[in-house]
Amino acid sequence: MDGRAHDRGHDAPAQQPAALNRLAFSATVHCLSGCATGEVLGMVIGTALGLSNGATVAISIALAFFFGYSFTSWPLLRSGMALAAVVPLALASDTLSIATMEVVDTLIVLVIPGAMDAGLGEALFWGSLALALLIAGTAAYPVNRWLLKRGRGHALVHAHHAGHH
Repeated sequence: MDGRAHDRGHDAPAQQPAALNRLAFSATVHCLSGCATGEVLGMVIGTALGLSNGATVAISIALAFFFGYSFTSWPLLRSGMALAAVVPLALASDTLSIATMEVVDTLIVLVIPGAMDAGLGEALFWGSLALALLIAGTAAYPVNRWLLKRGRGHALVHAHHAGHH
């Protein structure tokens, strides 16, 4: 594969399946990094404080959205975009992907026997969280690909990064 396919993919990812797949993977990894940061932090906080499963899940989801949106917003804000322009862009580009990851991730952690009761020092705590995030990222990939193919999702943010590459 040569560099020309990659360059064309930035202009019209829907016309270049390989470029679309790469961009969808990149968007998913980007989104997963924010979700995982919030999810892990929320689970650690809830578990360390001995909060109920419901409170721990709620904190984890809230922090996943916060960090997911933040990871998209900070580079745009640093590039000089106004907050009033960044917020709707982050909401439009990340909401469906984050929501997909959080639904899948939460359901998996809740159905793994003992995962929500495991302590921070237990392999079950970290293993179930890692497995849930991996599956959640896998579930979000086709969502991100579908959005990108239609010029939505991270394609909206990518258009603002194009001049900065």
